[in-house]
Amino acid sequence: MDPSKQETNQKKASKTMAKKETEEFQFVVYNTMTQQKEVFKPKTPGKVRMYVCGVTAYDFSHLGHARAAISFDVLYRNFTDVDDKLLIGLLQIIHRANETGEDPISLSDRYCKEYNIDMSDLQCLSPTHEPRVFGHMEQIKDMITQIINKDFGYVVDGDVFFAVDKFPNYGKLSGQKLENNRAGERVAVDSRKRNSSDFALWKAAKLGEPSWDSPWGPGRPGWHIECSAMSAHYLSFKFDIHGGGLDLIFPHHENEIAQSCATCKESDVSYWLHNGHVTNNNEKMSKSLGNFFTIRQITERYHPLALRYFLINAHYRSPLNYSVVQLEGASDAIFYIYQTLKDCQDALLQLQEEIPNDGKPAWTTPDVKECISKLRNEFQKKQQKQQRLLVIQSLKEIEKEVTKVLDVLGLQPPCSYNEVLLQLKEKALTRAGLVEDDVIHLINERAEVRRNKDFLKSDQMRAHLQAKGIALMDVGTKTIWRPCVPVQQESEVVPSESQKVPPKPETA
Repeated sequence: MDPSKQETNQKKASKTMAKKETEEFQFVVYNTMTQQKEVFKPKTPGKVRMYVCGVTAYDFSHLGHARAAISFDVLYRNFTDVDDKLLIGLLQIIHRANETGEDPISLSDRYCKEYNIDMSDLQCLSPTHEPRVFGHMEQIKDMITQIINKDFGYVVDGDVFFAVDKFPNYGKLSGQKLENNRAGERVAVDSRKRNSSDFALWKAAKLGEPSWDSPWGPGRPGWHIECSAMSAHYLSFKFDIHGGGLDLIFPHHENEIAQSCATCKESDVSYWLHNGHVTNNNEKMSKSLGNFFTIRQITERYHPLALRYFLINAHYRSPLNYSVVQLEGASDAIFYIYQTLKDCQDALLQLQEEIPNDGKPAWTTPDVKECISKLRNEFQKKQQKQQRLLVIQSLKEIEKEVTKVLDVLGLQPPCSYNEVLLQLKEKALTRAGLVEDDVIHLINERAEVRRNKDFLKSDQMRAHLQAKGIALMDVGTKTIWRPCVPVQQESEVVPSESQKVPPKPETA
């Protein structure tokens, strides 16, 4: 072959390979606005600005809240420099405060703290800012004023409405028609509106509700203006990602777009991302339906990292159906991952200690696991020093790569693998209604039964514990135990909305 042609072909092959590698490492997201996957490109290279609609902090948070937070936390962990905002809303806080007779701001403060405790347990990173409506009334009123001045809003008896007819692109996010906006209203259609699809920017004060002074009289913000005002205040009208649950696409996010574009025609969010619901018997889990579980009801029985694993174990846009079986499976899977990593660390330690030093073997700990001991002996018999070094290097690379994935998923425990394994075992004992002494007693009793060669009874004792989620493993002359998925699952009881979940006790 002509050398010049060969060189040209090599250059083409190199370019093709480089292009392929670049495509493989591109970060791709599904944009609800365009209904397709797109390569993520931040407006400012090296910096990502993201706004996520958060919970309305008027009660303990449930699994739906946890899934939304964890979904965007995983996204957050994929970027190195993120300016992240999480909104805490208003309307339901007022309703709950009226029910309890508590000051709305105090009630919100209390449940915001409880929410943050839950998020910390689930290893969600703290957002850069957590703006709350109570602290941003001036920005909200200023945006409403601009909307009115630009003829997108009108005042009726102290209420301010957005005139959707003035915004021709209304519905571009959801594909909904104007008349469907009625379904998103929290009260009956107001006959004072110019169009039944118009939505409230400001609500005139009502008896028993807190209110703030405004140019249109005392009142409070509407449902949607809060997010528009705060996202613009912290991120400007142009930022990268706006996120939330699928139920927020319409009318909430649709109305946000209308408000923001009415205020600033250059308003632009590059990517709209939405996570799927958590369902119970294939029905959306929510407080209004009374079919929800709070995060704390679950973490009383399951490790928070097992719950996190469960919530990210399905595609983030797909519905995730809650079941005890799946939670048990998640707990079992996460235990296996941490046990494998611990065994990997133990194996590395043993291999490094056993590499000959001045012709003498290094000291070996006496309590090494039987499986690691067997691995050590096998290496001693069949592997040479150089081969062991290669194995050590391979194990280190495996551990490094797995740890990297766990970091991105938020599943790397804050303590040693040994500690988190003990915590997972403690949760398994709680679910089984046992303490470890009970298990040890049964292990010793079974050992006696085996010595008497009553293997049928031995198997029955093992099966009895397995039905409770405790697996016995005979390793050499010893029997150890670990959590497992119970053979028989307990019935699933949906708590009523009136159930009270005690706050987590304070620690010194």
